[in-house]
Amino acid sequence: MQTHIVPVGFDYDRLIAPLIRDQLDVDRVILLEGAVGSEANVEYSQRLSGKLEKDFQNLLGATTERLVLADVYDYDAAFEQAYDLINAELDRGTAVVDDEADGATGTTGASRTAASADAGEVWVNVSAMPRPVSFAFATAAHSIMVERQDDRERIHTYYTAPEKYLETELAEELRADRELLRDLLGDNDVDETRLRERLDAATELLSEFDERGTTIGAKRIGNRHIVELPVASFSNVKPFEELILFTLGEHGVFESVSELAETLAGELNEEYTDSFRSKVIYNVDRLGPGGKGYIERDERGKSHRTRLSRIGELWVRSHTDDADVVE
Repeated sequence: MQTHIVPVGFDYDRLIAPLIRDQLDVDRVILLEGAVGSEANVEYSQRLSGKLEKDFQNLLGATTERLVLADVYDYDAAFEQAYDLINAELDRGTAVVDDEADGATGTTGASRTAASADAGEVWVNVSAMPRPVSFAFATAAHSIMVERQDDRERIHTYYTAPEKYLETELAEELRADRELLRDLLGDNDVDETRLRERLDAATELLSEFDERGTTIGAKRIGNRHIVELPVASFSNVKPFEELILFTLGEHGVFESVSELAETLAGELNEEYTDSFRSKVIYNVDRLGPGGKGYIERDERGKSHRTRLSRIGELWVRSHTDDADVVE
């Protein structure tokens, strides 16, 4: 089972052409279309998604599924959706292989292990969609590779470069139109006012293109004009470390590690002792900046204010549904 997860932006060729040209196996495709932006942009992305859905089926014989990515500028939500999708497809591929092994006669333990090793692959295309989505999906794929060591060879993240960009050709066409309009201004049979309006519009657009490139300005996203992209990947987390992370996710900031330890002892119905406090301090250190990077600590006098780091928040968010924690 070869599954391709494809966020759809304003590209068509880059999302399907490389698979056809390289003759890659494509059994299943998940197309994600954005739901935020101008009405024209959303409609354009949806039309492309519909065309890709038909062509993946007709040209590559793949089953397709279309999903909505609610906000293409919400990195955390995109990361969570990518994390869940990739894990689900990995599990789906393993389940298919296991079912086939169950149906085979005389299946041995060794052959079942070999069959699991041949479980399907998940390919993540990061060529289209705005940068927050591309980075979120790439980082989620990398994080899962770290967490699922046995499946790391089944996960692929890829990018396709275009043969050419249409923006420059559009600009050249616009320049040619401008010259034509200038020539037509000398024709007495032409509505000069209308031509003048078109000439002024073309000249203004070209001026903006030459000065700024293909985009203008900076859009506010939430309270800022940037979306910070964490570059760390997940590490394997032990059960007691999981409990600490989920507790921080639930309660937010603790003014000291001792306060965190008292809360943990209460949740575990354990006596709060020096030994338990030392255990919490040891694990917080392992999860801190010098370790796995999931926790941030600010020195406040003799205490350390403790909270989740950005990558720690992402870990908690993506693992909340399977939070079956034991000591």
